[in-house]
Amino acid sequence: MGGFRTIKENVEAEIIEKKSKFIANLFYIENSKEAEEIIKKTKKRYFNARHNCMAYRIEENGKIIERSSDDGEPSGTAGAPMLNILQKNNLVNVLIIVTRYFGGILLGTGGLVRAYSNSLLKAIEQSTIVEKCFGQELELELEYKEIENFKYYCKNNQINIIDLKYGENVVCKIEIEDVAKQKLMKDFEVKNINLKHIKELSKKYITKSK
Repeated sequence: MGGFRTIKENVEAEIIEKKSKFIANLFYIENSKEAEEIIKKTKKRYFNARHNCMAYRIEENGKIIERSSDDGEPSGTAGAPMLNILQKNNLVNVLIIVTRYFGGILLGTGGLVRAYSNSLLKAIEQSTIVEKCFGQELELELEYKEIENFKYYCKNNQINIIDLKYGENVVCKIEIEDVAKQKLMKDFEVKNINLKHIKELSKKYITKSK
């Protein structure tokens, strides 16, 4: 899998449909175990709600894992429509749980599909969407006098600084795309940037720089 879209942070949205309240919680997740734990916690949080319907899509080992549930609503009126929206928007590593508090008026199958779909769409509208691509996490060490120059270098070369630790020298963790890494290594070798060393930590999906 080359890359995908996901959300930057969790979002909550709410709509009212014929006195029924629909609360959409859109979560960023990294694996199915995390998704299942959030589902359990959300059901406890909204223990007095009639339904907690959900759908998720996760990248695991190069494959997309998908799951959905109507949680007692008529079959195909909640989980599947929400999963379809995630698919159409190419959203991965996301979990949507829509909690319904019944307002006393039946919505019918078409009304339920619209309500659950619109709840998710509202949450997506309120989200910050980011692109994920395959890259690496590196650890670098540099002298204090070089830190501002290196920050400028990172800004100009689509490199994300994710952590800085200050000791005898500055230890910096970065996320970097493969193409940018090749340039970084070349610049390090020819002394275009002054680093004491570069250590590869892991290969992972990273947020794509703009």
